[in-house]
Amino acid sequence: MTTTALVVDDEVDLCRLMQITLTKMGIKSDVAYTLSQARTFWQDNDYDFCLTDLKLPDGSGLELVKEISNSSNIPIAVITAHGSMDLAIEALKLGAFDFVNKPLELPRLRQLVENAIKVIHQDNEVQAAPECSPEQKMLDSRLIGNSAVMHPLKNTILKLARSQAPVFLSGASGTGKEVVARLIHDLSPRRDGSFVPVNCGAIPSELMESEFFGHKKGSFTGAVADKQGLFQQANGGTLFLDEVADLPLAMQVKLLRAIQEKTVRAIGDTKEVPVDIRILSATHKDLSQLVQDGAFRQDLYYRINVIELKLPTLNARRDDIPVLADHFLAMISNDWQLESPPSLTMEACERLQRHDFAGNVRELRNLLERAVTLAETSYIDVSHLGLPDIETELVNTQEQNHSSAIDNSELLARNLENQIDVQSSNNTTAQVEQRATNLHPYRTNTNHYPSMVQHSSTSNDSLSTNVASTHAKESLLDSTAQQETSKDTSGLQELFDGQLPPQGLEHYLQEQEKQLIITALKQTGWNKTQAAELLGTTFRSLRYRMKKLEISEDAFD
Repeated sequence: MTTTALVVDDEVDLCRLMQITLTKMGIKSDVAYTLSQARTFWQDNDYDFCLTDLKLPDGSGLELVKEISNSSNIPIAVITAHGSMDLAIEALKLGAFDFVNKPLELPRLRQLVENAIKVIHQDNEVQAAPECSPEQKMLDSRLIGNSAVMHPLKNTILKLARSQAPVFLSGASGTGKEVVARLIHDLSPRRDGSFVPVNCGAIPSELMESEFFGHKKGSFTGAVADKQGLFQQANGGTLFLDEVADLPLAMQVKLLRAIQEKTVRAIGDTKEVPVDIRILSATHKDLSQLVQDGAFRQDLYYRINVIELKLPTLNARRDDIPVLADHFLAMISNDWQLESPPSLTMEACERLQRHDFAGNVRELRNLLERAVTLAETSYIDVSHLGLPDIETELVNTQEQNHSSAIDNSELLARNLENQIDVQSSNNTTAQVEQRATNLHPYRTNTNHYPSMVQHSSTSNDSLSTNVASTHAKESLLDSTAQQETSKDTSGLQELFDGQLPPQGLEHYLQEQEKQLIITALKQTGWNKTQAAELLGTTFRSLRYRMKKLEISEDAFD
């Protein structure tokens, strides 16, 4: 059966050139010069794929891309003018298969058409399959799990495999980003090409350009022979940039041009070489935050993040843990050539499902390898897993979350204090007081260290109640501390009467903080560890605040 195509462009000469090229490839084509003509052709005929310009006399080619993508699975490619990458990226997000730049290069056009034909044949094979297609079998055998979060993920992977758009894989470390990247490649029309993975953080910065783009013999000291770069090795296939956030800024500029122009130039060469690759990238870091911090180029971020695929953590798919465990145990048995494959007891399987996997799937496999090594029989029990008791693990998890929240609060406090110090050098005292009121460093969501204002107004505060009750029961404060406390209380009463502290808000807050720390230290006999626990903070934080507020035991002897 002859393949048919619809070509949409307002340039007559370019349409004739594309029609001649398609005819030589055995493809019958119809030509439309406007958006309305293209819609008429599309409604009256059946086409295998479509090639459209983005700028048409009576509308935008994006409208045609959206209409075709929503109504069918037909591959549609777009033609964009040089420098109109933003429109091309928008078309890819709307469902376009691929894009080609003007001025049109015939080798690039032929590659695009060949990839579209591969997608067509692949779709026909899927439709001809009786129940489960080969692609679905490959997906189920390599991406283990049937939990609720896995079904939409698998469907998305199948859709992404048909496209040529760059995909950004985000997720925590150990969630299987490279496994998904290989699946997208193996399910795509580029499956016959090379899949080239590269860890961007493992390449020294001075060798990065040579690794990516290659070099010519004699181009620098030590270049004793020509070398192909990773882009040339992945030509016709897929290049997977793992930990892309670790790329230095100087390399990001060069990578951006290579992705946008689809050409590379080796070090020492005088001409650029076209490459036909698909870019997949991944990182466990928050790339959008790095863009805001200036550590990652915004334009490169939008080039590689055309489509984002978020991978779930293992804690979000606990129902898959038994199936994953059986899969890994079978792999371990095969790799280690064990006589009988190991298996988990019911108690061990339940314990794994209740474990908090910080390292996700990678941690599960490492844990099972250790258990197989320690087990004396083919049955793996809870004792072989080497996991703590449930109660101990819950306590440790809560302490880690508590410590992390405090550390985040401390970091925010320091940043805000620095901002206040900078502002105070250029502003009046009243402006500083107003901004300090809005930027109180300890008024955060994770407030484990309340101020004296909260102590007076909130009777249920745990720390305030503890300090007050201990003061009432044991009477460990000396007369000087009691006088200072009553003086602070009167100061608070003045605040409630509408009077502001005469020395400024920052000085007032520091005095309250200092008094709380001294109170806790005296109650614990100047034991800093116990005082930190009493205040609900860390030893490191307490030591930092004591140094900042000039609190020492010698001064109170």
